Amino acid sequence: MKMKAILAASIAVAFVAPAFAADEFYVVQDAKTKSCTVVDKKPVETTTTVVSPSGTIYKTRAEAETGMKTIKVCSSH
Repeated sequence: MKMKAILAASIAVAFVAPAFAADEFYVVQDAKTKSCTVVDKKPVETTTTVVSPSGTIYKTRAEAETGMKTIKVCSSH
């Protein structure tokens, strides 16, 4: 009985966890082109850099796009 409960809980967490992660948006700058974009996952590669002020994590894509307009390195290119 306990094994069934643990299995059910782990399956539920597997489906719910990605939904929580979708509420994070970042403004990143490409190292080569110097252009800024909004992404829904924090970059781990070295070709892009998070340029959000103070590591800001935006809750919606629209909020990140608005924030991108105020970031100096994004508006200068």
